[in-house]
Amino acid sequence: MQHGRFRFLVGALLPALVLHVVFVLSPYGQAFYLSLTDWTGVAGEAHFVGASNFARLGGDSLFLDAVRNNAVMLAVVPLATIALGLFLASMLHLGGKDGRRGIAGSKGYQIVYFFPQLLSLVMVAVLWQFVYNPNTGLLNGALRAVGLDGLARSWLAEPSLALPAVMAVLVWSSVGFYMVLFSAAIDAIPKELYEAALLDGASGWATFRRITLPLVRDTVQVAFVYLGIGALDGFAIVQIMTVGPGGPDGATEVIGLTLWRSAFTFGWFGYASAMGVALFFATLTMAVLVMRAGRKERIELA
Repeated sequence: MQHGRFRFLVGALLPALVLHVVFVLSPYGQAFYLSLTDWTGVAGEAHFVGASNFARLGGDSLFLDAVRNNAVMLAVVPLATIALGLFLASMLHLGGKDGRRGIAGSKGYQIVYFFPQLLSLVMVAVLWQFVYNPNTGLLNGALRAVGLDGLARSWLAEPSLALPAVMAVLVWSSVGFYMVLFSAAIDAIPKELYEAALLDGASGWATFRRITLPLVRDTVQVAFVYLGIGALDGFAIVQIMTVGPGGPDGATEVIGLTLWRSAFTFGWFGYASAMGVALFFATLTMAVLVMRAGRKERIELA
């Protein structure tokens, strides 16, 4: 019986494992190998150059600009999105006898906030291009309509404003999803805890800090990992929205865009693969650090 069970498990898992190796692990292995070569992307022999591609990254000013911009995005986008998502989810759960039932029409608000998730990132980028248009855009038009003409700007053409404008779009497009995610996590918290807090006279902030936040910590941790991965990418929205793309003056350059340009504009596929490997390990390191930090906090709380 045990032998037959073993054969069944092997037969069920082996096809999936083979597909995973061929279509997931094999491309990773090829990328790691190509990062050690000078391959130009066309048929021909790729010469092994060792770690020279990685050494070259340290002296590439454009790549270093991209790393700096991705680091800023990693510091801002996840924190801003999670903070707004938690705030909106908490506001939607105010009121009610158990302190968690939610305001009237909360489900409708969730649908409205979730709406950007129904749009592809490409469509979001195109829409916000029109919003940021310096002459006919909705943002400058609204500022002029209320007499704030002096605040109207060329949002995507000024180096000091271009990256914040892109990050604002990333937060806007993501916050609705995480608001719904956090709202579901809050719904799963036993209502008895909120009722006890009400009986003790706890304020809304104290209830959030002592009950809601600790019990949705795991959800927040997962959200940070996913948002961090998005912040370390940013290719699609920068490619579509910004001048250059990546401008002005490299103000919105990201690693994915530098990688794409190196491979498909200059034909440096080996060098681009090195960028991809560096980005892979940066993303992996970020995810491991976040997960370990969450584990440490759970141990301390225990």
